[in-house]
Amino acid sequence: MSRPVLAIDPGREKCGVAVLAADGSILMQEVVRTTTLDSVVGALAAAHEPTIIMGSGTTSAEARARVEALGRTVTLVDEYRTTDAAKALYWEVHPPRGWRRLVPHGMLVPPVPVDDFVAVILARRYLQEKMSD
Repeated sequence: MSRPVLAIDPGREKCGVAVLAADGSILMQEVVRTTTLDSVVGALAAAHEPTIIMGSGTTSAEARARVEALGRTVTLVDEYRTTDAAKALYWEVHPPRGWRRLVPHGMLVPPVPVDDFVAVILARRYLQEKMSD
C-alpha cells in the first residue's frame, strides 16, 4: 500500500483530521470545525489522493455522508479506546513540564482537544491492519 491515509475522527462541533504517509509518518494533523469538514477533506483529498477512513462513532453516519457527497469512498474503522490512546500520544509529543511531569500521564488531561491525535491513532491502526493482511 503506497497511498497515504486521510483519517477523520468525526464529532458534533469539531473533527480530528490527519494525513499519514503509508509508512505511518504524520504529514498533517489538525482539529477542524465540523461545518468546514467538506472543504478540508476536499482539499486534502485533492492534494494527497489518499485512502479515506473515519471512526465509527456517534456522528459518523452524517460525516460519512458529507464526505461521500464529494465523490469519495469512506471506510469506517473501530474507534474503541482511541481517546485514551490519543491522550497518551499527546503526552509523548508534548511531555509534561514542571510538577505535571511527576503525575502519571494517565491521570493528566491534555490542555487542548485531542481529536487530531485520535485521527492519527485511527490511521496508524488502519495501516498496521493493512500491513498484516
